[in-house]
Amino acid sequence: MSPVDFIADLFNPDLAFLPKALLIAVMSAIVCGVVGCYVVLRGMAFIGDAVAHAVFPGLAVAFVLSGNLVLGGTIAGVITAVLVAIFSQHRRLKEDSVIGVFFVAAFALGIVIISRAPGYAGSLQQFLFGSITGIPDRDVYIVAITGLALLMAMFLLHKEFVTVALDREMARALGLRTFWLDLALYVLVTLAVVISVQTIGNILVLALLITPAAAARLLTDRLAAMMLIAPLIGGGCALVGLYVSWSWDLPVGGTIVLTLTAVFLTAWVLAPRHGLLARYV
Repeated sequence: MSPVDFIADLFNPDLAFLPKALLIAVMSAIVCGVVGCYVVLRGMAFIGDAVAHAVFPGLAVAFVLSGNLVLGGTIAGVITAVLVAIFSQHRRLKEDSVIGVFFVAAFALGIVIISRAPGYAGSLQQFLFGSITGIPDRDVYIVAITGLALLMAMFLLHKEFVTVALDREMARALGLRTFWLDLALYVLVTLAVVISVQTIGNILVLALLITPAAAARLLTDRLAAMMLIAPLIGGGCALVGLYVSWSWDLPVGGTIVLTLTAVFLTAWVLAPRHGLLARYV
C-alpha cells in the first residue's frame, strides 16, 4: 500500500476507527516520549513495566463493568503508586523491591478479575497486545485532555524532577519534598501508560515510554533538546508503525515497537557524538 492509499483510507468514512487509532497512537507516543525522559534520566526503566502491570486490574474492572478504561486504569495505577511511594520510605526496602511486589501483585489481580468476564481469551489478548478496532470517540477526547494535563504538569514540575533525577540528596538539602515528587512522577507515568494501552497494549507499552527517550539520549547532551527529540521520535514511529501494520496486516503494537527499536539501533550506531561509529572514528 502506498502512502497515498493510506491517507485515502484515513479519510474513508467506512474506516472511521483508523484515524482515531492514529490520533491516540501519536498523542500517546508524544506524552510517553516526554515522561520517558525523566524515567531514563533517573534510571527507572523498570517503573514503566511495573506501572503497566499496575494499571491492569483497573482496566479489567472497567471492562467487566463496561466502564471507562482510562479512568479504571488511572485509579488502579494511582493507588498502587501511592502504596509503592509509602513502602519505599522504609530504609530496609529498596524502591525496586517494593515495585516488584506491588506491581506484579496488581497484574495478577487483573488476570483473576478479567478471567471472570465473558470472552476471557479475546479480552486478555486485547489488553496485552492492544487493538485499533472499537476505540470509542470519547477516548480520543479523554486521551487529548489527559495528555495536555500531563504535559502542563511536567512543565510546572520540570526543575524539581530534574533536580531529584540528578542528585537526590542535594534535592533533599534544598528542601524539596522528594516523597511527593516521587509520587507525582509515578502518577504521571501511570497516566501516560493508561492512555497508551488501547493502541499498543499492556505488554509493549514500556517501549513507547523508554525507547524514544533512550534514542534521544544518544543524540543530544542537552535535556531540553532530548525532551523535544523523544516525542518527535515516538510520534513519528507511531505514524510509520501504523502505516506498515495497516499495509501488511501486522499487529499494530508490535509494529510500532519494532519501528521504535529500529530508530534506537540507528541512533546507537550513527549518533554524532555517542554513536558506535563516532567512538571508533
